[in-house]
Amino acid sequence: MADPILIAKNAEHELVLLPQMGNRHGLITGATGTGKTVTLQTLAQGFSRLGVPVFMADVKGDLTGISQAGQPSDKLRQRLAELNLPEPAWGACPTTLWDVFGEKGHPVRATVSHMGPLLLSRMLELNDTQQGVLNLVFRIADANGLLLLDAKDLRAMLQYVGENAGQFTTEYGNISAASIGAIQRGLVALESQGGDVFFGEPMLNLDDFIQTEKGQGVVNILAADKLMNAPRLYATFLLWMLSELFEKLPEAGDLDKPKLVFFFDEAHLLFNDAPKALLDKIEQVVRLVRSKGVGVYFVTQNPIDIPDTVLGQLGNRVQHALRAFTPRDQKAVKVAATTMRANPGLDLETAIGELGVGEALVSFLDAKGTPCVTERAWVLAPGSRIGPATEEERKQLIASSLVAGTYEKTIDRESAYEKLRGNVVAAGNGNGKGAGGAAAGQPAGEQDSGWLGTAGEIFGTLTKGTGKTGRGDSILESMAKSAARTVASQVGRELIRGVLGSLLGKKK
Repeated sequence: MADPILIAKNAEHELVLLPQMGNRHGLITGATGTGKTVTLQTLAQGFSRLGVPVFMADVKGDLTGISQAGQPSDKLRQRLAELNLPEPAWGACPTTLWDVFGEKGHPVRATVSHMGPLLLSRMLELNDTQQGVLNLVFRIADANGLLLLDAKDLRAMLQYVGENAGQFTTEYGNISAASIGAIQRGLVALESQGGDVFFGEPMLNLDDFIQTEKGQGVVNILAADKLMNAPRLYATFLLWMLSELFEKLPEAGDLDKPKLVFFFDEAHLLFNDAPKALLDKIEQVVRLVRSKGVGVYFVTQNPIDIPDTVLGQLGNRVQHALRAFTPRDQKAVKVAATTMRANPGLDLETAIGELGVGEALVSFLDAKGTPCVTERAWVLAPGSRIGPATEEERKQLIASSLVAGTYEKTIDRESAYEKLRGNVVAAGNGNGKGAGGAAAGQPAGEQDSGWLGTAGEIFGTLTKGTGKTGRGDSILESMAKSAARTVASQVGRELIRGVLGSLLGKKK
């Protein structure tokens, strides 16, 4: 049995989290500046030292210090002495840095197909009708063997379905141009936030999250400071990862310690404006992922940010100070006090407003899974550095990580975009239309305009004489000039110039 993780201490008790209860989930709440980040780091380092891999989103950019050993200072030692707290065991955690945008860590990608229409609808802020159309697009792609891997695949598929909506109506139902347009606009908005870089290959292998190094669990840190500017992408990405783990991992039952622990910082973003279908999905995953050996810890300001159906699944609680200045704050204090196990000698509702920075109300599960009596205590400092890693330290972590070089190069294999575009070229009828219409998803200026077919028509005209147009050009000259204007491919332009140049240049 793994040793308990010492989290907090008061004059009478040491408050520990039992590793076998680590997959019963948890909640860390409190107002800004009350110590939630330090509590998160202390918990994460405790799990890592037990050999449990950890994932956490770095919203403020200050969690990367966990990769560096902390250093004692006179001020810290003075505070520890005043509060009668032990000095931490100084040391760093093995750390892997990730970044959806590939700037501050290894790139993180998922395919459009793996994301699925439900989560993608959430990301694109679609209504029920538009979500229904997106579902049909996915079904049509599956039925036709068209892979949806990246954003251009989805754009191409949307254009193909929109242009051929009539032939799908009988089998799938009405597909309105308005809904197709709304989805396309949502994709454009997502791309403007940089979200298109998330879709593609190589897709994240979640086994790379579940690694240990020298007996310690690897701490996976997602750079989320920029990602927070696209809160829908942030929330949907985190939910996708949790859902993928739920689908991938086998049943584990009760373990001595979790296989993996997730920390969702700014957890309210996961639930804001979420439709009921998505809330049901979150509740299902949180409720059932425990049996896969995964612990989920939500970090947010108010407990009322978490839906009741999810809140009831969170057994380990750390409540920092809340300031009851508004009716909503007062409600949050009441909820926090009533959802923690009562202590006959402590007025929880009053104590929540009196807590100092680094002080918290703590209630963890005992060995029988029962919440312990809530205690007021000081959270211990982590043994790693509090604050961000330097730029040089970050670069070193990326270069020396276990997955260095695995995800950096994008792979673009044949999928819906290439197949639909290939149909256009293969049609070769000169009007840019083939199976599925114009090169789906391609800007008009870049579409293959069937230059082989156009060249064939020009050669056919050579055998029919050379009449004059109203402007005095020969038919042959007019057609050649038109072809040169419409050919999209540089190869096509060079071929037409090479074959026809001498003919057009030798006028009698």
